[in-house]
Amino acid sequence: MGRMERRRAGTNLAGLRDHNTALVLGLLRAADDGGSSRVQLAAETGLTPQAISKITARLLAEGLIEEAGRTASTGGKPRTILALRPEAGCAVGIELDRLSTTILLVDLAGTTQKRWSVDAGLATGTPEQTVVMLAEQVRQAVDAAPSGARLFGVGVGARGPLDYVTGMLHRPAGLPAWDAFPLREALAARLDGVGVDGLDSPTVLLDKDTNTAALAAPAHGSTAYLHLADGLGAGMLLNGIIYRGARTNAGEFGHQVVEADGPLCTCGARGCLEALCMAALADGDPQTAARWLGLGAANLVRLLDIDRILLGGHRIFAAPDVYLRAVADQIAGHLPDPVWQDVQVSLTPAGADAVAVGAAHLVLDTMLAPHAHQPPVVVTEG
Repeated sequence: MGRMERRRAGTNLAGLRDHNTALVLGLLRAADDGGSSRVQLAAETGLTPQAISKITARLLAEGLIEEAGRTASTGGKPRTILALRPEAGCAVGIELDRLSTTILLVDLAGTTQKRWSVDAGLATGTPEQTVVMLAEQVRQAVDAAPSGARLFGVGVGARGPLDYVTGMLHRPAGLPAWDAFPLREALAARLDGVGVDGLDSPTVLLDKDTNTAALAAPAHGSTAYLHLADGLGAGMLLNGIIYRGARTNAGEFGHQVVEADGPLCTCGARGCLEALCMAALADGDPQTAARWLGLGAANLVRLLDIDRILLGGHRIFAAPDVYLRAVADQIAGHLPDPVWQDVQVSLTPAGADAVAVGAAHLVLDTMLAPHAHQPPVVVTEG
């Protein structure tokens, strides 16, 4: 998984069974060699062999994991390898944009099984109408899932600003009807009866689209994902962990003022990076938009010592070479020692669906790797 800096720690306290179950599932999902033995799972979690045996027996009975062979003998008894059954569960990932919505159904391994889009989004109806639309899309995804697969949750990546903790949008530019609308709560209520079976975790998770897109391509170190579509924002993985800020609204990258008397932005300020990029694009000049984006990226690298810049959004994919070249050039031109600060610039490997892919990963990571999106907490027996 790559997002935690200390060993995942379990607990043998009664009442935290679901935490430990998710911990084991997460380790099996992350196993690079296709699975792990019970001995390995005990070592990685700190749980007793007896606790691991009980958890894995339950997961085998529920069909979420399976036996996948044995380890090679080194003189002792070969150990049974346990592996995740990807088809046993699923998650729904959604990109909720201004004018369109993309829906993905993914299995437990994060592989997309079904994808489609609809011409409806934040700006095409009232919040209540949009929630009804989203619920219908989720139900269609569940209907398309393999028979018996368990829905682990629904992740939504939406335009900010928003509050990750409360699940509310907060004064999104140009969308006043959405201010303080409880999107996560409203969608969860619409999905009553289509929830998660057996795991104690939120059914619906809402995050900024740039954050979910950053999660679609996790890495060690510090990565900034820059998203240029109908707006401009950033998602930041700092030391492998999503940085949301004190109000969970970090990443309003497009609203840094870079020209004091520049064009009016939808946020009400003048000279925002987003306004300058959009003005250039409106004039049919992606080269200028790319240079502005590169200047903002250089500022971000200087501020946070970013290792890697990922680019995404439909504006980027319309002229990828233009943006890749301009962003790399601006970063190199504004760093005092570009050889020392070697910053890699590339398109997001998750492609045009990065927001929806990351929204699904948000669900799986949260459900199958406790504390994956917050600083790790070690729980011990008292």
